[in-house]
Amino acid sequence: MERSPAIDKNWEALKRLLAMLVGMAEMAGGAPTLPRHLHRAIMRLLRPAESAARRLIIAAARGIVVTLPPFRPRKPKEPAIRRGPRAFMPTGPKKRPNPVLRALTLSLLDPLKNPFRIRRRYVPAHALPRIRSLADDSPYRPLPQPPSPDDPIDAARLGQRLEALGRALDDLPGQAKRFARWKARRDAAVAREKPSGGAGGQGGQDRGAVRFRRVSPLRRGRPPGGRLSRYDPTATHPRNIREIDEILAHANALAVYALETPDTS
Repeated sequence: MERSPAIDKNWEALKRLLAMLVGMAEMAGGAPTLPRHLHRAIMRLLRPAESAARRLIIAAARGIVVTLPPFRPRKPKEPAIRRGPRAFMPTGPKKRPNPVLRALTLSLLDPLKNPFRIRRRYVPAHALPRIRSLADDSPYRPLPQPPSPDDPIDAARLGQRLEALGRALDDLPGQAKRFARWKARRDAAVAREKPSGGAGGQGGQDRGAVRFRRVSPLRRGRPPGGRLSRYDPTATHPRNIREIDEILAHANALAVYALETPDTS
């Protein structure tokens, strides 16, 4: 896999940013919690850094060709009435993936927005109105104090995300092959489920059995965590634009180019 100078430049910038974030997280001296202000400061930079790393992986996967094993369709499950007493016998515990290893793996897909999410107006507990009556003999309970910047916040999940980002940046070629395998599996599944005409489809599936799959690993619109909608190295940005925003915009342009113009040579 040949990496372009643009990928290497953004990769080195992300490595420097990750080292800074790890240093900020170690300011607590190895404690399992971080002050609220420090936790938020790291999260404001970590989310766009994850998005930028995801896009560098997609850009680095351009031109990688993988060979998938032969497809083995699942056997239809036998109805319980035919299985008889075996249908009610325990089959043993199912083997599940290790949640720790899964948490230390950077996701290759942008999280999707929920179009049905309703944003509700939220009033913090310390600002709630105090409604009392003259005949109320209940004891007075003071309102809770507003959150303090020094409140301890659990940093376990934050540490896992930092480690996952570091592993992805340390193994960019391996992550690129991982994305190439995901893309090949998605393309093969779409080709199998594509209707071939009539009421049926390929592989013995009807149109109602077609699954909804991700068309693109990237989310539409502005990248998650970023403040720039497009990459323009000659433009002048306002003061609230950070270095990570420029890195993310550049990485997003590289990923979009890799997805729209795949290297088939």
